[in-house]
Amino acid sequence: MNLIEMINIYEKIDMIKFLDLQKITAKYADEIHEAVNRVVDGGWYLQGKENEKFEADYAQYIGTRYTVGCANGLDALIWIFRAYLEIGIMQPGDEVIVPANTYIASILAITENGLKPVLVEPSIDTYQIDDSKIEEVITERTKAILVVHLYGQCAYTDKIGEICKKYKLKLVEDNAQAHGCKFNGNHTGALGDAAGHSFYPGKNLGALGDGGAVTTNDEELAQVVRALANYGSQKKYVFKYCGRNSRLDEIQAAILDVKLKHLDEDIAIRKQVAKYYIENITNPNIITPIVKDPDAHVFHLFPVRAKKRDELQKYLADNGVQTVIHYPIPPHKQECYKEWNKLSFPITEQIHDEELSLPMSPVLTEEEVKIVVNLLNNWI
Repeated sequence: MNLIEMINIYEKIDMIKFLDLQKITAKYADEIHEAVNRVVDGGWYLQGKENEKFEADYAQYIGTRYTVGCANGLDALIWIFRAYLEIGIMQPGDEVIVPANTYIASILAITENGLKPVLVEPSIDTYQIDDSKIEEVITERTKAILVVHLYGQCAYTDKIGEICKKYKLKLVEDNAQAHGCKFNGNHTGALGDAAGHSFYPGKNLGALGDGGAVTTNDEELAQVVRALANYGSQKKYVFKYCGRNSRLDEIQAAILDVKLKHLDEDIAIRKQVAKYYIENITNPNIITPIVKDPDAHVFHLFPVRAKKRDELQKYLADNGVQTVIHYPIPPHKQECYKEWNKLSFPITEQIHDEELSLPMSPVLTEEEVKIVVNLLNNWI
């Protein structure tokens, strides 16, 4: 595409949004409206048939025996660790290994339960936890590894599975960004002992509000999680645990069940966009993701890296392209964890200094993707 062709196309297109939720919802508007109306007219709005159906359908999709809906993705992780405390598998002060470059929710779920996060650097190539650095931080208090499938890429490796078996550690997955991702044919969310899922509207499987879920094959864990998310109650007005109100409502469950049917086709479009980006971004100042297994990445985000990241973001914005940084400040530099502020995690800090997420969604047009690529290749 030459400059004149690009200008002619650009003049016909408004701002290229990072994520256009309105268009994504419009793809399935008729089905969504039907589902919402069914709930509204049915008169049952919490803990009903819509939840039961979505939980069953999502468990079948992920490949686990149980799905337990809850209010959001953070709560899903909180309830997993809280359940392990209630069951007696973990004790306050026990350690959970977690990637240093994760979104802060992963770490909040650990500290919320009085557990100790142990931060491990990621690989600069994959942005996932570096499995060669895990064993060196294991102590007698280590009870779990929390893998985070960041940006939509599978973080699990055979080595992580072997480490968990060797040291008898629980493997918990943060699957908030990776619905539909696979490892050796199995979906993330079914690779470990339990997984937390987020259905925040911007996710690959997103509600029209907040929502979350826990998946597991552990019947006892599922029962405790369900009770904790329902005030701690397993029987009406009888409270075994000090829980909270953290339930997935019927409208969101009905919407999610509609969108679940289309998840794989939406992921296929994301992969096409990612493939075009990877094959056609040729600017040597921009680093694109390394993808060795197409099934192991669902491109919730398309992260690139650039030494002059902030300049690149401004350049794209000035030319009508929205981007987002995931994430500008790493967890160990956040004020809420000020006791970590003097720690050094060079790879994590490099990623947070250089990462920029390009527009990525199942409603991006071919013209829009080409404009983004041409702008990137013309950036100096």
